[in-house]
Amino acid sequence: MDVMPLLLLVAGSAVIAAAARRTPVPAPLLLVAAGLMVSYVPGVPDYTLEPEIVLPLVLPPLLHSAATDSSYLDLRAQVRPVALLSVGYVLFATLTVGYAAYLVVPDLPLTAALVLGAVVAPPDAVAATAVARRVGLPSRITTILQGESLVNDATAITAYRVAVAAAIGEGATWAGGIGEFLLAAVGGVGVGLVLMVPIHWLRTHLREALLQNTLSLLIPFVAYAAAEQVGASGVLAVVVVALHLGHRAWEVDFATRLQEEAVWKMVAFVLESAVFALIGLQLPVVLKGLGEYEGGIAVWYAIVVFAVVVASRFVWVYPATFLPRMMSRRIREREDNPTWKAPFVISWAGMRGVVSLAIAFSIPVTADGGEAFPERNLILFLTFTTVIGTLVLQGVTLPPLIRLLKLPGRDTQAETLAEGNAQAQASRIAEQRLGELLADERNALPGPLADRLRAVLERRRDSVWERLGQANPVTGESVDDTYRRLSREVIGAERTVFVKLRDGRYIDDEMLRTLLRRLDLEEAAAYREGR
Repeated sequence: MDVMPLLLLVAGSAVIAAAARRTPVPAPLLLVAAGLMVSYVPGVPDYTLEPEIVLPLVLPPLLHSAATDSSYLDLRAQVRPVALLSVGYVLFATLTVGYAAYLVVPDLPLTAALVLGAVVAPPDAVAATAVARRVGLPSRITTILQGESLVNDATAITAYRVAVAAAIGEGATWAGGIGEFLLAAVGGVGVGLVLMVPIHWLRTHLREALLQNTLSLLIPFVAYAAAEQVGASGVLAVVVVALHLGHRAWEVDFATRLQEEAVWKMVAFVLESAVFALIGLQLPVVLKGLGEYEGGIAVWYAIVVFAVVVASRFVWVYPATFLPRMMSRRIREREDNPTWKAPFVISWAGMRGVVSLAIAFSIPVTADGGEAFPERNLILFLTFTTVIGTLVLQGVTLPPLIRLLKLPGRDTQAETLAEGNAQAQASRIAEQRLGELLADERNALPGPLADRLRAVLERRRDSVWERLGQANPVTGESVDDTYRRLSREVIGAERTVFVKLRDGRYIDDEMLRTLLRRLDLEEAAAYREGR
């Protein structure tokens, strides 16, 4: 097995994604563009997107990482718009796009057209949420986009399976399709509910952070495989388990949380970078075998499908936003009246991604009778052009659109005030507890050490409020920024001494690593206090 192409893909995509952070262009767009350009460089190997790798091996960790970083409480508060998008919109887009393709493309059977509709129906909100964070979208919109991306793949994959069964002659019916959808949805949630409690129990009872993080890496694959084994949705199983673990992450020890955060950031960065680069690299593969559809006619079909994909989201989102308010007084009393701007942004943020391409590549080559699957190559091409079109057009225009609409961003001052009040309450209780402990003769400490404990509590309480303070008239830094910089300078001085002592053979490397880790934790604490 030649691993060099894989290493080149991972290394190249990581470099491009890192470079994108220094530009105003979102990383997914640069990665796709780079993939498109590199795909025709002489000597570059063919990178065929394998669905048996993407769906069970790439999708679960990406879903797990996104779900653990999401808020269960926020998602629960937005369950109606999330459900209307992740289930209602995906099914609506499947039917709308499928029927439009059936009308436009001659000799394309309706069942095969519905396969195309299911393939391009689910938006991939990785790029959209990356843009949302960069430009500071309101947290409600970001939550809705994140929630949609966690669930919509399950809806699309189920709709795809039903459409494929009908297309290859397995006698799918409406009743059978609804039954399969319910089995996938209820079964996936059920598997997640069954797994989440024992998995969390195991995480809290393992005493070594390395073992806990090894388990953490296995969890999404176990949940996905267990659900798929019983015919349920692996996507929903992964999401349910990850939301539960993220909601109760505070019950795991600090060493595990520190390692886990770093590990999953690295995993998500590598996978997201690689899959977006893979999208661009699929161009030569997709263009092969278009046959009679090469040229202007294929471009015309691509434009029509792309336009229907974009328009169908607007057609769904606006009624889904305003009709529930018109029909329910409770909703009107409980929620603020939305303007036209937020639905417009949500509609325009419907970019497609690697899941659509992976599903398209999993379309069987032949039907039950041995004949070729109807227009499989054309479906691959239309999926590819839709993914590229939405990523490029919507991805490039989404940031200026958000700025043009002047949506209210996150209220950082209100968030800092809330954080300060929470820290003040926690510090007050902690100081009371410290006083009780120090009053017990079994906990007697020398005065300087007791004062140090009190100083740490005071520093933690005051650091949040200092972010609201005035900047230094000389440097322009806030008090908190100055404290953080000085802490790092002092720690850096200690680190230099430790290295010199190691080089002079006064201490060995094992002791150096112990001392450096202690400084690293102190530096991390100083950095986190300043965020």
